[in-house]
Amino acid sequence: MSAGGWEALAQWGDDVARIEPLAGGVANDVWSVRIQGRLAVGRLGARSDADLAWETGILQHLDREGLAVPVPIPTTDGRLFADGLVVMTYVEGGPPETAADWRRVADTLRRLHRLTQGWPQRPGWRSSTDLLHAETGTKVDLAAMPPEGVARCRAAWARLIGRRTCVVHGNPNNPGNVRMTANRVALIDWDESHVDVPDLDLVLPHNAAGLDGAAHDIAAQASAAWEAAVCWDDAYAIKRLAEVRAV
Repeated sequence: MSAGGWEALAQWGDDVARIEPLAGGVANDVWSVRIQGRLAVGRLGARSDADLAWETGILQHLDREGLAVPVPIPTTDGRLFADGLVVMTYVEGGPPETAADWRRVADTLRRLHRLTQGWPQRPGWRSSTDLLHAETGTKVDLAAMPPEGVARCRAAWARLIGRRTCVVHGNPNNPGNVRMTANRVALIDWDESHVDVPDLDLVLPHNAAGLDGAAHDIAAQASAAWEAAVCWDDAYAIKRLAEVRAV
């Protein structure tokens, strides 16, 4: 094993190896790995044990309920992560391409939301409505944003007050986070998942979730504000903030 944290992969046994880096690792180092002849995915990052326990727990829950997700593969002594490393099953499939594909994604997201109502918040995270009164939460630091931008984001999130919450995937409109076959829709890359208002997940291409005009506007504004705050201040975040209406 090479240095830099990947030596932890040895805790999954003797017959393990990294193969090649995978796209999509911004906050994490993501590689395909081979474990006892099986293809899997390893993700190495700096998240806390409590954070990783929450994420692996939700993936196990969804797998038990029949939702297609990457399933954590335990170490030889039964742990679901070790030293910031999580190893998960490799999920086959391709991205959604048509409006009908995206409608299947919307159906899968709504099932996720039904299965996780009342779920506890991911440790250290805040929901969009929490950020009406808090300034920080994991990747969010509103103090780093221009005050006028914060006011616009909070005005967008205020429209969500009173909604029920559940686990949201956090980035399902990225086709790279969906793996489809003829028989199932799988959601991968749960690094941004947390408890929030479900409509944040339903701003999809082709308005595949079928949100009406007002609901779509509320969700789209809140989603743009969230992505601006989480990513601030790269070019994508600046672009997303520009989509949030002035107060």
